[in-house]
Amino acid sequence: MTLLEQIIARAKSNRQRIVLPESLEQRTLTAADKALADDLADIILIGAPAEIFALADKLGLKNIGKATIIDPATSAMTEEYAQLLFQLRQKKGMTLEKARELVLNPLYFGCLIIKSGDADGQISGALSTTGDTLRPALQIIKCAPGISCVSGAMLMVTDKPQYGENGVLVIGDVAVTPVPDVDQLAQIAVCTAQTARSVAGFAEPRVAMLSFSTKGSASHEVVDKVIEATAKAKELAPGLKIDGELQADAALVPSVGEKKAPGSEIAGRANVLVFPSLEVGNIGYKLVQRLGGADAIGPILQGIAKPVNDLSRGCSVDDVYKMIAITACQAMDAKG
Repeated sequence: MTLLEQIIARAKSNRQRIVLPESLEQRTLTAADKALADDLADIILIGAPAEIFALADKLGLKNIGKATIIDPATSAMTEEYAQLLFQLRQKKGMTLEKARELVLNPLYFGCLIIKSGDADGQISGALSTTGDTLRPALQIIKCAPGISCVSGAMLMVTDKPQYGENGVLVIGDVAVTPVPDVDQLAQIAVCTAQTARSVAGFAEPRVAMLSFSTKGSASHEVVDKVIEATAKAKELAPGLKIDGELQADAALVPSVGEKKAPGSEIAGRANVLVFPSLEVGNIGYKLVQRLGGADAIGPILQGIAKPVNDLSRGCSVDDVYKMIAITACQAMDAKG
């Protein structure tokens, strides 16, 4: 069974309630139909039922009737959600009038459903920018306890079983925080390890904090940041298996790890790689994907108290379907 098949099987085993606020986007609605047909998740669509069903008919979709459809313009919950948004944001200058306006936005409405406990996760981005996706999530759902920054992980599936977890690696940050400070880098490490557990199914994440230096082979302030972040991550998650600073070859190749970092339980055995900056992470995963032929699944947003994921505006129906499964796995983990 492939990693993706495992993720889908876990999602089906404990169906979660996933909000798709971009209900009139064709790829999203088609993926929702497939998810409903496959019992992948319980789907909540935000929008006017007549418009959603008209698009479903046009696309030949047969399962949209199984979804829960909520129209913010007519829902009995809209005023309650507006009051909730006002309470959450009034210290930031939110007025009740502004809350009543924002609650009509499907991205805000969906996050309020989650905050109220009536849904488990949300996916958008086929139409919306990353900023539009994250803004309501951070204002309403907020970050997970002990976490103050959002980051993005990528699942890298290679044909090299000797590396990572039978050829699978989880890497971060590849999507959100350009130049993390020590605290943020430590949080990224902890969150990426959690994604490795909840989504990739790793029983034992082994985290390598990457640098251009291994155990003092070079001296520079950016190396110091990685060393400090490694220590901070150990404080945040005392049971986490983590080591750094490590070069990529020392993290992945047993013979190199033994030579460069003797005695390390991570060197040569890492299955989670944490990059020192977004620039390095984004460039690195694209090189592995294009030159190495690896499948890249994600990015998967992490650090939010309940999962909210961001699609590429160039996504396919299959991308949306996969993200429903991934979000469901994250939601299961968030419930503990």
